[in-house]
Amino acid sequence: MKNTTIIREITAEDNTQIEKVIRDCFPEFGLPLEGTAYADPETKQMFESYSGANETYFVVVKDEDVLGGAGIKPLAGLEESVCELQKMYFSPKVRGLGFGKLLFQKCLDEAKRLGYKQVYIETIPQLEAAIHVYKSFGFKHLEGPMGNTGHYSCGIWMLKTL
Repeated sequence: MKNTTIIREITAEDNTQIEKVIRDCFPEFGLPLEGTAYADPETKQMFESYSGANETYFVVVKDEDVLGGAGIKPLAGLEESVCELQKMYFSPKVRGLGFGKLLFQKCLDEAKRLGYKQVYIETIPQLEAAIHVYKSFGFKHLEGPMGNTGHYSCGIWMLKTL
């Protein structure tokens, strides 16, 4: 099965690779390191961080290489009907090939399957391509943050009703 790219749930063996994908995006896009996913303790242990009830993390894998990922989990500090789409980052090797939209849809489908009514996203203005994708999926801008994510450097907040 050479040259095959798939989207699957994360395993513990993926932790090191997805951490590298996430962290490598920050200097590439000039993103702040504090108050973002870069500084999250979860980023070092993504499998364990998404192993609770009503949460999951998916990775994009080509052959043996983890090249991207995104996940959903309950939005901290808010009612149970709202989840957050989190830590959606991709290696340049898979950007522009449609995997972002496929992964995004997979996360939305999973959120709906888990019974969430709304999906929340926080992001940074520099990630224009991602914001464009969010809008194309029906996310609307909010005036301020929801919940308690700890990501004080994110200045864009969006919400979609499922």
